[in-house]
Amino acid sequence: MSSKNGRRRRNDRRFPRGRGSVVLLAAALLSCAGSLAVVDKLKELQEHFDRANHAGAKIKDLQKLGALEFDAATQASKAGDFVAVGLIFEKYRDNVRQAFELLKKQEPDADRHPGGYRQLELEVRHGIREVEDTLLVAPEEVRPPLEIVRKDLIDMDDALIHLLFPRRTKDPAKVPPAAEAKP
Repeated sequence: MSSKNGRRRRNDRRFPRGRGSVVLLAAALLSCAGSLAVVDKLKELQEHFDRANHAGAKIKDLQKLGALEFDAATQASKAGDFVAVGLIFEKYRDNVRQAFELLKKQEPDADRHPGGYRQLELEVRHGIREVEDTLLVAPEEVRPPLEIVRKDLIDMDDALIHLLFPRRTKDPAKVPPAAEAKP
């Protein structure tokens, strides 16, 4: 566009030249602050999880905490820090174990109170998937701790399934095979 005196009008929508680096610096500071905010939120949720004394509340906190821990593990794996990833998943496993023990103590009959058991089982399945996805990209030297965490989570998942769906009938008695007639 041009004005009356023939000069081109300046486009008001573009960035002034000196501000591009300021915008990049602000974005970098926000990303650092964002990761610090995630760490603070993770610490806050962990403290809330540790203080919870009811199994249902602990499981709900575990769901929120697990999502943040999985995000932190993803960021650490992208950065190549698989030792931190292992520590995050070990902490997650310990939190699951703590919630499971409290649930068994407060609501021992999964038949009458299946809600908490179902929520915990779904959360454990999600955790197993996250660990398995991480195992695919982890280097050989850090796989053994992640495999131990995976095995522990699978064992807890199997225990939850067994509590949710106990066998109602007895196993059929094995009948010995009939002796073959000799001609």
